[in-house]
This record gives sequence, C-alpha cells and structure tokens, in this order.
Amino acid sequence: MGAVLPSLLLILAGLLVGGVVSLHRQGASRGVVVVTGLLALLATAGGVLWLLPEVTS
Repeated sequence: MGAVLPSLLLILAGLLVGGVVSLHRQGASRGVVVVTGLLALLATAGGVLWLLPEVTS
C-alpha cells in the first residue's frame, strides 16, 4: 500500500478544507465549520505522519 493510503488521506484533507470554506461562505454554524476543520487537520496530520520514515532504535 506504500504511499496510497497517505495520498488518500491528503486528498480527503483537501476536500474537507474546501468544505470548510464552502460552509463558512454559506453561513453554516460555527460548530459545523470547526468540526469539519478539525477533521481536515486530522486527515492532514495522519497523511503527513504516515509518510515520515520509521524511526528504529
């Protein structure tokens, strides 16, 4: 699965960020925008951390 799963997570993060912008422009409640933003942040962090090299000691 190499880089497929992190790529999918980063794609999902991009879609969620677009959703945050769209929701904000449409005047959605602050809670919905914040939750969607947090999901985007988690997807981004997951994708980036997955791509980091494994540290062995």
